[in-house]
Amino acid sequence: MFETPPFWMWIVGFILLLGPLVTLHELGHYLVGRFFGVKADAFSVGFGKEVAGFTDKRGTRWKLSALPLGGYVQFAGDMNPASQPSEEWLALPEEERQRTFPAKPLWQRALIVAAGPATNFLIAVLILAAFSFAFGKPQVPPIVDVLAQGSAAQAAGIEIGDRIVSVDGQEIESFEQVRNYVAPHPGTEIVLEIDRDGERMRVPVALGTTVEQDRFGNEFRIGQLGVGATGGELVSVGPAEALVLGVSRTGQIVEMMVTGIGQIITGRRSVDELGGPIKIAKFSAEQLSLGWLPFINFAALISINLAFINILPIPALDGGHLAFYAAEAVRRKPIGARGQEWAFRTGIAFVLALMLFVTINDFLSLPAFSG
Repeated sequence: MFETPPFWMWIVGFILLLGPLVTLHELGHYLVGRFFGVKADAFSVGFGKEVAGFTDKRGTRWKLSALPLGGYVQFAGDMNPASQPSEEWLALPEEERQRTFPAKPLWQRALIVAAGPATNFLIAVLILAAFSFAFGKPQVPPIVDVLAQGSAAQAAGIEIGDRIVSVDGQEIESFEQVRNYVAPHPGTEIVLEIDRDGERMRVPVALGTTVEQDRFGNEFRIGQLGVGATGGELVSVGPAEALVLGVSRTGQIVEMMVTGIGQIITGRRSVDELGGPIKIAKFSAEQLSLGWLPFINFAALISINLAFINILPIPALDGGHLAFYAAEAVRRKPIGARGQEWAFRTGIAFVLALMLFVTINDFLSLPAFSG
């Protein structure tokens, strides 16, 4: 274990983290495309100049490229950013054309595009389910056993012995659910429904804000209620329940991401909390230094991030393609090639600008720059 992971571990952690996740994402596209009979011209891990590769018997060029910040599958006939048929495509023999991406029905193209993010979500679900199956689930009754002096809960009139029944209308079965709901909402007001000696009451609570720091010095701004629970246990779960827990936990993380983005847009959280490739490398090194289990758990979180980002309706991302397909389904005809091309150019410019911003943000957050 390292107090401060060396730089080489940043590189190793980054490659071990993003390499498999990006490859599996693109493999999702590839396998569904192949299932529907679409030929893949190229499968690349990374962008830019090819470093190494080979061509398989189906004519697909499998390659490792110089810039390890993503990857892609180039399907036959997918010759422009908007995936619109071109003169080259129209000139292909009928039999060959039927093996291309534009020749497939709308629903098949949509499934091929959606398969990448879906694969990343599936990876996260399976990892989180495996953790639940191996270690069990915490079962702590949502009963207030500890009440911090001067806390938000005390100011709202919460008392020791109160049972938290719901938070903002969401039913609560364990204390872990309370913690998961409170943490992403620093400084906001929530409504607790509590059971006190058989009497139900609704209690508005203005959450406090605290900044926690991990052993590596990373700071996290989280909501604070000021209550605690004692007792509880880890309960073993079977494969089916573990899978349900994996899905549930993945959904909670997505909800936290949506909440966080909303708070950044509205100014309730700083844009400094946005991270890019440098922060991913830093955090992956830190988790790797703690052991394989923390690193794999972190991989599940990043896999959800990759899936979530890719389904955003931004042209040039998978979600942008799906948005155009949805419009095509409603209009009964595709949006014009020119309109799509300009949308994709705008989307690419936005993605590149965002990557530049978060990369600069990453640099400024490093100790050498932050002082």
